[in-house]
Amino acid sequence: MTDPENAAIAIDYFSDVLCIWAWIAQPRLEELHREYGERVQIRHRFVDIFGNSHEKIPRQWGGEGSFERFADHVAQVASGFEHARVHEDVWRRLRPPSSLQAHLFLKAVEINGGPQGVELMAHGVRQAFFCRGRNIGDLGTLLDIAENNGIERTNLKQAIDDGRAIAALSADMRSAADQGVKGSPTWVLNDGRQVLYGNIGYRILSANIEEMLKHPGNEASWC
Repeated sequence: MTDPENAAIAIDYFSDVLCIWAWIAQPRLEELHREYGERVQIRHRFVDIFGNSHEKIPRQWGGEGSFERFADHVAQVASGFEHARVHEDVWRRLRPPSSLQAHLFLKAVEINGGPQGVELMAHGVRQAFFCRGRNIGDLGTLLDIAENNGIERTNLKQAIDDGRAIAALSADMRSAADQGVKGSPTWVLNDGRQVLYGNIGYRILSANIEEMLKHPGNEASWC
């Protein structure tokens, strides 16, 4: 029987692989693992922010020249974070139509490799796009990335072809809607009671986790 006081704290981490703020947040994920180890369980969930990037970016950034303006914005945002390299082609010449292909691929990775596998591959996919200027909207490119990281593409294709990957992605989207997730990245803790959205500092995230470690159980459910 599981001891609730020693159970891992589950965090639903919602992100879109094309979101610059999720790329910037990568070190916070790594620091969580270093500081808390098995006391924290990160459950990677994917949310539709750039599901139709060729509609979203022109609508939000003013039609003609919108991709160039958005590319300038992404580069400027990233310049404030030493670790967040961005390839010069990102959103200028490299314009993936959708993040959903990558999200579907990552759910196939999760089906085959579990939580650790999907976390490592999500980082690899973001790195391929933001640092190396690769088109992660293309399934062939994604399968090449997987193979280069020692993951058998046949198993991934099977999970996509037989519907398991899209079912898992559907569950992520439904969970995002149920929990009121509005953007990327979003951290959901304590069964949805605590929702931390956007470019939050690591200390804020850590403080919420520390509070849950000190007061486990259902103390928040007073009525």
